[in-house]
Order: sequence, then structure tokens, then C-alpha cells
Amino acid sequence: MGHALIVEDDADSAEMMAALIASEGFTAATAHTLRDARRHLAMREPDIVLLDLMLPDGSGMELFKEPETLANTEVVLITGHASLETSIQALRMGAADYLIKPINIKQLQGILSRVMRPSALKAELADLKSEFEKTGRFGQMWGRSGAMQRVYEQISRVAGTAVTVLITGESGTGKEVAARTIHDLSRRRKQPFLAVNCGAISPHLIESEIFGHEKGSFTGADRQHLGFFERAHGGTLFLDEITEMPLELQVKLLRVLETGTFMRVGSTNALETDVRVIAATNRVPEQAVASGKLREDLLYRLNVFPIHLPPLQDRLDDIPLLADHFLQDICRREGQNKRFAQRAVDKLKQYRWPGNVRELRNVVQRIYLMEEGHEIGDEWLQFEAPKASSGDGATITVRVGTPLAEVERTLILATLQRFGNHKEKTAAALGVSLKTLYNRLKEYSQESASPSDEAAASR
Repeated sequence: MGHALIVEDDADSAEMMAALIASEGFTAATAHTLRDARRHLAMREPDIVLLDLMLPDGSGMELFKEPETLANTEVVLITGHASLETSIQALRMGAADYLIKPINIKQLQGILSRVMRPSALKAELADLKSEFEKTGRFGQMWGRSGAMQRVYEQISRVAGTAVTVLITGESGTGKEVAARTIHDLSRRRKQPFLAVNCGAISPHLIESEIFGHEKGSFTGADRQHLGFFERAHGGTLFLDEITEMPLELQVKLLRVLETGTFMRVGSTNALETDVRVIAATNRVPEQAVASGKLREDLLYRLNVFPIHLPPLQDRLDDIPLLADHFLQDICRREGQNKRFAQRAVDKLKQYRWPGNVRELRNVVQRIYLMEEGHEIGDEWLQFEAPKASSGDGATITVRVGTPLAEVERTLILATLQRFGNHKEKTAAALGVSLKTLYNRLKEYSQESASPSDEAAASR
């Protein structure tokens, strides 16, 4: 049976929380001052402390200045309002989570269900670091470079907290893998991890997908639908390509982050949610704000703890490790063992990898299939200037000096036409994910829209 200490100057609130905590199978004690709290902590080390910030004899933060007092106790702050400053301060001082007054009962129950002593988390991190030293693997991520070790250190610091994370990096750098690693190291690991690509869902459906809808709320809504926030309850919701979310929906997301409540489409009843949000974008967030793709207030709310994933060209020494990892994964699935010849590894390290880790994985899969023997050489590693067959059988040549973005656009659209608008075949032929293809096509569609078209679409 776990033990909780409630440090709250309002006696009624403290007793209410104590009763609720007792109903969840914990023993509970209450303290109304810092002095009282220190006395209780000296008598019995609790599993969790619910700590009010405002106390008669000082700030609850004072206890964090006494490391030995809370060395092996999970701390949850109680605050009168949600703020970016509170989140950052809680993280820096070592708190695992925080509750907003008036206390949301479901959120408190969720926190109690996830209680884990800091020593247990530290032991897991120690095991992960030991594994990294042996294999170069950290959770679900691979790489020994200094750039990746900085990422691992950031993940280690933030995973055990409830702080919102914003992951940035080019397409294909592994933002979802990083988000899943954070989830796997968090107190929410036993609950769902759901990933949503905000750029791959129709603007007309994204609100329903994220928040759910009631039966009859719109044409075709023949039954109630639970959105991602309900399905991820207690766990982690990963919002990929957050800058592709419509601005009007960003307002509603901001409200969820600030209040912990939302409404299904077609409903007037507010529902409570207990979800940790991790967002990601391949854009520079400040530029996305300047171009009107991302609300500034939402950026501040998401960017409590930023993590930037380096492009593969900045970690070329990781290529042999990553390529071998992908190769071994394919060998296990296909049942035939193969290995890289040194000349293949050397050639892999010479390429610029504009598609990053995702492109490397696709190349490894392709050359595994093309190589009939057990040793993979460099015969099938051809990195040439792009050409694409057009719909009438002609070829598209690339003029020297053509901007890379223009080359990519021409190649993608020509390949799409060649395969009769079949997106799965187009993505496979280009060696990119279907998600990347959808994102690019959406960008091209927006770029080609005239100002009058955009104005009409916004009405």
C-alpha cells in the first residue's frame, strides 16, 4: 500500500484529497505548513507528495532546496493556475506533475495510478545508458554521435515528468521514434501511445478525429466516435506536423492544454482528459508563426521543453550502426542473413541523405532485396541526379542550378502522373513514406491556390 502526504493550507481541500487518495488504496497524511510537512517527511517517507505552492510559512518550492528530504519521493505540485512558468519551474525543481485548482478528480486518479519512485526511474535510465554503451541503442533510438547523446540526455531529463515537449527536425529524422522513447520511459508507459499526423487528415475531418463526435452531429455521423484524446486517456498523444493543423483547431487544442477539458463535435458537455501531449514539426517553429502556420500562444504552450533532432548528414558516423540495425531487422523478418561489405558502408557514408534516417532505412530495404548473395556490395547503391518518367514516356532532366525544392516537386508530380495518381505506388517508387508524400502534395496544392481561392476556402 502506497503512502501519500498532502501539503495544503486549506484544511477542507486537504481532507477532500485525503479521502479520495484513501479510496484509491493509499494511506494519506495532511500537513498545512512547511514546518508540518518537514515533520511528516522525517517520520515516514511517502511515495508521493502533493505540494501546494502557497503556504502560510513560505513557498512549497522550499522543500526542493532540501534534496535529501524528497530524494525518493514523487512530487506533484498544486497550483491555482496553469502557466508556462509553473511548468518550467516544476521541471527544473524535480516535480513529476502538477495539478490545477480546483482539483480535477480524474487527473488526480491518473497520477495516483502512475506513482513510481524516482529511484526506480533512475535505475531504468542507468540500464538504458549501460545498453547504449554496449550497443549504441537508447530506447528505440540508435546512434553514438555527440549530437544524439545530447538528445538522449534531454529525453532522460524530461521523460519522467508531465511536461509538454516539442520535437523539431527535418522530415525523416525520427521524431515519432523519439516521442515513443519518451513515452516508454515515462510513468504513462502502460497506457496508450497514439500518433496523429495532422497533415495527413482532411481539414474537414481532423476535429472529429482528434476530439470525437456525437451521433448526428454532421452528415454521415451515424454513430458516436471517440477521438484521439479519449482513446489516449492516461497515455501520450503525439501530434506530428502540428503546423499543418488548421488555425481554428489550434485554438481548441490550446484550451485542452490549459484546462484539461474538451468537447466532442456536436456536444455541449465538457469532457475531462488526462493525456500528455508531445508535438513535432519539420518547420522552424518561429518561422511557422511568422508565416501564419502556427499560433504564437500555442507555440509557447507546446514549447515548454524543446528537443531538436539533427539531420543524418550531421551524424554520418552513425550510418554504419543505423544501416546494420535496419539490415538485421530485415534479416529477422525475411529469414535470410546478409551483411554489408566495407565498400558498401563507405559509399553509404559518402551520400548526403536529404531524406535522413527514413531514406537510409528505405535504401537498406531495397538493396537487401536486390542483392542475391549473403554479402551486400555497392552495386545497387546508385545515388544519381533524379530523373523521372513522365506520363507520355518521356524523361525529365534536371538543369544544373535548379533549386532542390523545385527538383523534388517536379519529380514527385511526374511520378504521381506516371502511376495514374496511385499514391502508394508513387511513394514506393520514390522511396519515401506515404506520410511524406501526402505532406508534399498538400504543400503543392496550397502553393498553387490563388489568393481568391484561399479567401473562398476560408469562408
